Amino acid sequence: MASTKYSGTGRYDNMFESLSDQNQGAFIPFVMLGDPDIETSLQIILSLIEGGANALELGIPYSDPIADGPTIQQASIRALDSGVKPQDCLQIIAKVRNVYPDIPIGLLLYSNLVLAAGIDEFYQQASTSGVDSILIADVPIREVLPFMQIATAHNINQIMIAPPNASSETLSSIAELSSGYTYLLGRAGVTGAETAATIPTKDLIDKLSSYGVAPPVLGFGISKPEQVKAAIESGAAGAIAGSATVNIIAQHLDDIPTLLDKLKAFSGEMKAATIT
Repeated sequence: MASTKYSGTGRYDNMFESLSDQNQGAFIPFVMLGDPDIETSLQIILSLIEGGANALELGIPYSDPIADGPTIQQASIRALDSGVKPQDCLQIIAKVRNVYPDIPIGLLLYSNLVLAAGIDEFYQQASTSGVDSILIADVPIREVLPFMQIATAHNINQIMIAPPNASSETLSSIAELSSGYTYLLGRAGVTGAETAATIPTKDLIDKLSSYGVAPPVLGFGISKPEQVKAAIESGAAGAIAGSATVNIIAQHLDDIPTLLDKLKAFSGEMKAATIT
């Protein structure tokens, strides 16, 4: 059961409701904005949507991504080496929003990027660009309120992370604050497709839902359609694939047409696995 206290732009609510009516979950790919360059990054994102992605989770390149494994760290390096700045990333999002007005777009980033611009200024610019949600990987729930208040003022969902071993107290706090969706960690550690997700049991998903958190979406270690299928069958509202998506980019940097075709096909296969 999703929180009804605050729904941001409403795009997540509309998406989950529509998918539920069709007995589907959400497939949400993650890519680093500006990887490997601005123009190719835009083509990558559009290809993922054309392949079947229901929503987007996008990173802004950062020099010290402590929660990311080597695959996504390299994506950050490629983007930074291309001279990509946060403002360039927001401009890419604005272009995507112009083409796809209804798709939910989320940012997953680090607090220094927000603080460098000023929290209010960053959220205002993100909102203007078409961002629906922001998840700040290194801000624990006990420190999230200042970000939450500004997110609400700018009609943005502040996404909460639910660890697989979260206490009842933590789940209660997440339920009180969550909107859009809840990022459910498939395992502890850093991101990476090399380590498979430990798919939560139905009991854990039911426990999350009993607290009234926003729809739980499983991330970390999702790289194959069968993992997406297992997540949806466990009761997750969707699945996020990050490192597996970025791996495809890294493997085909010398052949952009093939890269785009591979990403579109991957998105289609992962999306098909959400249909129950």
